[in-house]
Amino acid sequence: MHHGSGEETPVSEPTSDVLLPWSGSALGLADLAFVAGRVRPRVVATIGAQNAGKTTMLGAWYLLLGRDAAGLQAGKFAGSFSLAGWEAVAGSLRWAPGQGPGFPPHTASRSGRAPGLLHLSFRAGQKQPADYLFTDAPGEWFQKWAINEASPEAAGARWIAEHADVLLLVADREALSGPSMGSARSALQLLAARVASERRSRPIALVWTKSDVSVAPAMEESIRQSIYGPMPEAKEFSVSIAPSDTGEEQAHSALTELLDWALTSRLPCAVLPSPPPDSDDPLFMYRVRSA
Repeated sequence: MHHGSGEETPVSEPTSDVLLPWSGSALGLADLAFVAGRVRPRVVATIGAQNAGKTTMLGAWYLLLGRDAAGLQAGKFAGSFSLAGWEAVAGSLRWAPGQGPGFPPHTASRSGRAPGLLHLSFRAGQKQPADYLFTDAPGEWFQKWAINEASPEAAGARWIAEHADVLLLVADREALSGPSMGSARSALQLLAARVASERRSRPIALVWTKSDVSVAPAMEESIRQSIYGPMPEAKEFSVSIAPSDTGEEQAHSALTELLDWALTSRLPCAVLPSPPPDSDDPLFMYRVRSA
């Protein structure tokens, strides 16, 4: 078709641009404005060394939600803007024809999933859905951050520490019982000290991963002292994706309990003191005077 000028109307070339404001992959910082358009999402931070099981725990939560895990105080699953990101995390944990489940790939500092913010929405009753972001960050970030808070390589860990609403400090029982248990303990204690200094009264939990692995009692006590000394209000959970002697149902229950705590924990409410009365006469209490 031609215009009166005789010039041909240009035809739009196909474009690879994403037309929707999200792609389904793990979210980055540029996506947060879109997710926070309704209300500020709560950020649940999983903090721990590399290979501690942080990503595996996230994947196990996603698979449990897919099986309609019931009884969550936060409500029922109401959607996600990062389903492809969750699938990238959880896909390895599924059984496939001719192939058994494995573990998710290591979350590398240069991977497409870093900083790896995975979105979930839950609705309780007739309330508006509540949004949550779960961090899937490489353990190297936290190791650098524990040693030097101002390190340029710890920028991602600093962002998580500043914006998180709930902190999950992951202790890898396999590392704490292996040939490098001494260095694993020192690294975890150093990380616990950094978390304690940055916590600002936020809810925190010590999460033992790979709970089917035995750890020397003295090692467990040493780790607990490094957590409960500076953070006596910390909660404690033990999770695993490998069924232990207690069975698969117990393993699922432990994962669900931790997820429910992470979704529903809030900062402790401040109790304001009553203003002092002007006198002992109740009529003058709270500075309310009779006419």
